[in-house]
Amino acid sequence: MNETTVAIVQQPSALLDLEASLRRAAAHVAEAAATGASLVVFPETWLTGYPAWVFGLAGWRDGAARHWHARLLQESPVLDHTGGDDDLAPLRAAAREAGVSVVMGLNERPDRSSGTLYNSLITIGPDGGTLNLHRKLTPTHTERIVWAAGDGAGLRVVDTPAGRIGGLVCWEHFNPLARHALHAQHEEVHIAAWPDMPESHTVAARSYALEGRCFVVSAGQIVSTDDLPADLYDAYRTGVGPDAPESGLLFNGGSSVAGPDGSWIVEPVYDRAGIITATLTTGRRYEETLDLDVAGHYARPDVFRLSVDRTRRDSGVTFTD
Repeated sequence: MNETTVAIVQQPSALLDLEASLRRAAAHVAEAAATGASLVVFPETWLTGYPAWVFGLAGWRDGAARHWHARLLQESPVLDHTGGDDDLAPLRAAAREAGVSVVMGLNERPDRSSGTLYNSLITIGPDGGTLNLHRKLTPTHTERIVWAAGDGAGLRVVDTPAGRIGGLVCWEHFNPLARHALHAQHEEVHIAAWPDMPESHTVAARSYALEGRCFVVSAGQIVSTDDLPADLYDAYRTGVGPDAPESGLLFNGGSSVAGPDGSWIVEPVYDRAGIITATLTTGRRYEETLDLDVAGHYARPDVFRLSVDRTRRDSGVTFTD
């Protein structure tokens, strides 16, 4: 049976600082590769931070919300979809130099002058090129003030040296049709990107592994009050919730790895920063499909049909001169 080592980066990014975050990301990729990892995974919106402040700044024309939205736009990467160098060039170079695949959560600005953001998950191959870009289909609750709705173009499973990889962001794991779209492409390793890992998220991760008969690598964020710009401190703490501490960890990790039978390979790791590794025996997935393969012999295509539109959506504006 083939084995692959995966690494989860449960380390703080530089909130609202793309250049510094990319330097950190490149160093973490090199460190993870030195452990033998062929796949390196970062949490949801690690570039350039989860905008928790929006949960407390949701009022109409709130001045602070407008200020921080502009800052987030300014520090969010723009990608070159033709395959050329872009704002992720340091990360792509790190993947190439280490010969690893990288899955990164990011706030994606679709154009340099756009006022819109997507909550995206990019998969970069060991040659530094983009294998897939998934945009979160439906932001949750107040997140819709920050991020636009994504499309189905990223509902893809791609081949990498670490196995067949797909991924979803946070509460997409509660969307049964999104799950099934990836199950039908025979994931071996599923990436689950989260901001935090309460019990509901760990349940979703284990359930996905059991349902999809695949490994689920969950990446959760570490964010401390020390990581916040001084003028963002109050708004960010308020957005995290009424129980947020005055000092210490606001997001406390919880990264984990579940096996294709739903059991823990690495139980959730809370309250410490670090790089979490696990070696996966990919053949285990195929042992577990003996009794359940939801998109194979356990499916009923004569009863149920699912159609997935994987068109990449644009602004819908056509100009004729």
